[in-house]
Amino acid sequence: MNLGIIDYGGGNLQSVRNALRCVGAEARYVDRAAGFAEVDALVFPGQGRFDDSMAGLQRQGLVEPLREWIAADRPFFGICIGYQALFERSQENPGVAGLGIFEGEVRRFPHRAGFKVPHMGWNQVRLSHPEDPAWQGQDPHPHFYFVHSYYPAPADPTLTAGTTDYGGDFVCAIQRGNLIATQFHPEKSQSAGLTLLGQFVRRHGGGPT
Repeated sequence: MNLGIIDYGGGNLQSVRNALRCVGAEARYVDRAAGFAEVDALVFPGQGRFDDSMAGLQRQGLVEPLREWIAADRPFFGICIGYQALFERSQENPGVAGLGIFEGEVRRFPHRAGFKVPHMGWNQVRLSHPEDPAWQGQDPHPHFYFVHSYYPAPADPTLTAGTTDYGGDFVCAIQRGNLIATQFHPEKSQSAGLTLLGQFVRRHGGGPT
């Protein structure tokens, strides 16, 4: 399998690449439209602002190839901004359009007593479909590492793959076909995160069995 990491000029690309190496997969950076033809599966990692990320995708001509890739149900893993960008808009930057793959808005955590924003650290994920092959090998109540102030609120509840409680439940993971996307960072989540990335790689034809 030829694995690609979306390089839009931001994000923690090297840490994701290193995590993929830990599960036996080498990945190349995809920073131009022509690069999509050279890979079989894509990882879209990220950190930072919604508007900067969308501007980077636009500047490098990656928006339409990404939309076409996902529309064709080709293997895709979105992380943090790579999850948020799948939706129509974000409260972080009103007026800036996301990829619009799914209906819904990226919302900011409200101020609640006892809950700091950003949400930072380990938290439990309640899996909607723990029997799904994507989550094989996880503990019944896995913990993953989060760093974010915003989270998507999908309009379609059937997308939900996992939820987390931080002063109220929010959707921290979605799945549809060969797409999976998470608000938490699997590359920072030690064994649970490596297990999740390893399953993605193996399900799509790469890495050790």
